[in-house]
Amino acid sequence: MRIALVSGDGLPMSGLLTVFRNILETGRELGLVDGQVPTDLGYAWRPDKEGYFPAGGPRPLHSPWMEPTRQSLRDGLDDAERGRRLLAVRDAVAAWDTLDAGARAETGRRTAALTAPFEEYFTAWLAEHRPDWVVAINMTLSDGVPATAGLHAAAGAYFADRPGGVVFWDHDLFGSCAIRDPDTGARVYPPEPNELTPLPQDTPHTRWVVISEGLAKETAGYPTDAVPEVLTNLLPRVPTGAPEERHREFARQQGLAEGRPLLLDPVRVFQVKGVDVAVRLLAEMKEVARAAGDPVPYLLVFGGLDEDPRYAREVVALSERLGVAEDVRFLDGVPLSSFRDGEGRWRLDEVDLLRLAASRAGGVVFTPGVTDVETMGLGPALAAVAGMPCAVTEYDVFAPVYGEGFGRVRLGTGEAEVRAGAAAFCEVLRRYRAGDAALREELAANRRAVEERFPREPWERFWRELAEAVGE
Repeated sequence: MRIALVSGDGLPMSGLLTVFRNILETGRELGLVDGQVPTDLGYAWRPDKEGYFPAGGPRPLHSPWMEPTRQSLRDGLDDAERGRRLLAVRDAVAAWDTLDAGARAETGRRTAALTAPFEEYFTAWLAEHRPDWVVAINMTLSDGVPATAGLHAAAGAYFADRPGGVVFWDHDLFGSCAIRDPDTGARVYPPEPNELTPLPQDTPHTRWVVISEGLAKETAGYPTDAVPEVLTNLLPRVPTGAPEERHREFARQQGLAEGRPLLLDPVRVFQVKGVDVAVRLLAEMKEVARAAGDPVPYLLVFGGLDEDPRYAREVVALSERLGVAEDVRFLDGVPLSSFRDGEGRWRLDEVDLLRLAASRAGGVVFTPGVTDVETMGLGPALAAVAGMPCAVTEYDVFAPVYGEGFGRVRLGTGEAEVRAGAAAFCEVLRRYRAGDAALREELAANRRAVEERFPREPWERFWRELAEAVGE
């Protein structure tokens, strides 16, 4: 099968793309997916990602399977004006319940005017790349309603007389994604769909997948006859054993002194992800470690500083104020596969970073700054598959996903809570270095739990169903 990908994130690197890599590898192992994957990363309709709108940014892309595509949007607008109009539609859609009839009608007209060029855009994209199936990641949210509407229309026409279709694969939905504008406090997304938000429909060329039962329950009240199937995320396989030369060279290039643990923060530098909490935790851990004569950890943050520049400046300033700037590394986006860049520096992927951290008796910190945005939260699962301990702030779906018995250091976000969590995590890392038997069993139980919670077999079945639908 020929697979194509559309991502609604507007970014070249993200956790969603990494999870898709794991899923794609499963299809390839079954012999059902071949060739490169033409990929539209959503730059053209995400003006809120200023460093990447409208055609990408400076981060190097490296993937053995991704074929980034470039399609022209013909709407007669310059980039700045198009960005203003897209943001105006996004904000009006989010505030739909507060709009009067006139404002709703005007928003509808503006949306239709932007939708027509996106329908043409995706019509040309489908004709050029001729996929059997398109996987559309997080395209149901209202980040780019005109783009989503254009994709629905173009795909409906393209697949009307051929097998295959679109898999709408949603990690976030309206009510459960309570991101707010940092200036106004207004929701970025409406609490529920409205008449301008396109939804997957029950058609022969549509499959709808969500990642949790919680999201599936949310869709029960949506105005659509489509019923999503629940397929949870797939985790990477993390090899064991000593680090290899690329790991050692990466550590030297990053100035990571031997003997110091590595803490991974596998999130983007974005306001709700709580990187500031992780920095505060590191500062407290540094004090505890020094007092005990233990090695001071490093903190490796997966994200870059260009997605949310204002928040990134706050985080960098915080690290300097707390005296841990020299202990923090911002990795500028973790690639889909490890590679050496044009300057000869290694960029390690998620699996290699987990291997390196485990070899340094490190761990994972996962510290969402709010409780009601994460719909899964893979940080604890990544720690488990690598056999490492984790420290986690409380968030709403932790227990439904992992269960209360999942071993972790629990954190709050208050000053005293972070300080207590730092002391507890330092003690866990001390036990981890010493090979404590009880901790080893707890970590083994964590691994068994995530292997059960994130099974591979449903995705194998799904790939076979897609292949059968197109006669392969």
